Amino acid sequence: MAKGTRFPREVRERAVRMVLEHRDEYVNEWQAICSIAEKFGASSETVRKWVRQAQIDDGARPGVTSAEQHRIRELERENRELRRANEILKAASAFFARELDPHPPKR
Repeated sequence: MAKGTRFPREVRERAVRMVLEHRDEYVNEWQAICSIAEKFGASSETVRKWVRQAQIDDGARPGVTSAEQHRIRELERENRELRRANEILKAASAFFARELDPHPPKR
């Protein structure tokens, strides 16, 4: 698949489930990941990241869950929008202050 192509959620879940179910059949987890990644046409590193994130989401590994990551992205987006709105309001306030000044600056 082309770089940047996203796999559907169902494919990611199935790959993770297969790694977790079949890792005992391999010498180590990395070999299980490599084998299953090949079957799905994904890179081993991609599948490894999916497995690690699934473990974090399940509470088996420390880290930021997918839900927390999503919420953080939403809050960062909202923060950017509020900062932009604040800058617009500051500029408008300065403009109207100049326009409504009863004593315009002398030239």
